[in-house]
Amino acid sequence: MLRYTISRLLQAVLVILVMSLLLFMLIGLMPGDPVENMLEGNPALTPETMAQMRALYGVDQPLYTRYGHWLTSALHGDLGYSSVYFRPVLDVLGPAIVQTAKLLVLTELISIPLAMLLGALAARKPGGWTDSIISLLAFASISLPGFWTSLILIIVFSVKLGWLPASGTPLLSDASMSEQLVHMILPVTVLTFFHVGPLVRYVRASMIETLNSDFVRTARAKGLSEATVVMRHALRNALIPMVTVLALGFGSLFSGALVVETIFGMLGMGKIIYDAISNIDFNLALVGLLLATIVTLLSSLLADLAYAWLDPRITLK
Repeated sequence: MLRYTISRLLQAVLVILVMSLLLFMLIGLMPGDPVENMLEGNPALTPETMAQMRALYGVDQPLYTRYGHWLTSALHGDLGYSSVYFRPVLDVLGPAIVQTAKLLVLTELISIPLAMLLGALAARKPGGWTDSIISLLAFASISLPGFWTSLILIIVFSVKLGWLPASGTPLLSDASMSEQLVHMILPVTVLTFFHVGPLVRYVRASMIETLNSDFVRTARAKGLSEATVVMRHALRNALIPMVTVLALGFGSLFSGALVVETIFGMLGMGKIIYDAISNIDFNLALVGLLLATIVTLLSSLLADLAYAWLDPRITLK
């Protein structure tokens, strides 16, 4: 397993390098540049001053030259400055990463028990009313667009009813924990809805297979209650593939969080990356998108390692 982990990490480094090049080129091909955004609206600006500023920031150089300079600095720990926030990129992304982490943790804490419960209930009587209703909700979770659902919740609970704030981040930096939680209800609800659906389908399929196993029939023959058979015997064994699904789904959950944060105006990774791309902030957009790539790669690696650890029959090569 150690050899496999080292091999996967080396592959991940190669993927990150390739992605950094592709992202740098794509962002660099966008119309405009950071200098124009910084100096936009300045009536005293002259073409000579603009040329000097472009030379100062290096945006007058070819893309491959600029990428080489950026990569050399990044390998030395310097990820550059944000042309929008006028601060080092890591100083801007630090609070945003914490905000996104809170959102993801709350979503996982709600999604996992809920998916286990609904999946187990649906698997008890496949084709029954309970299974049909839960399956319908799961398919709706998979099919509905995230941005549309977010807007509907904002219209209903924020605009019409006025129960919850439409913004995902308190206006005051010293907001209490309860105020922060209230502002996160709608974003967490949206993410949980879209994260639970696929998990329920996996739990249901795994539970149906497990409930037809010999050891489950033996447990029932011993006179154990149905709740004990389902929760203590069947569910425990059915959750082995769930660990892999959770790890693989974390990358998708992270990507979904970026969209939800943008819609709800949360000061997380999604809003930061959106603002960076909109304002052609090369360094901030590049590092933010690379972090999303790293999260996806790590979740994939953890999925493979977790599955091999839980099931000794799996060999990693």
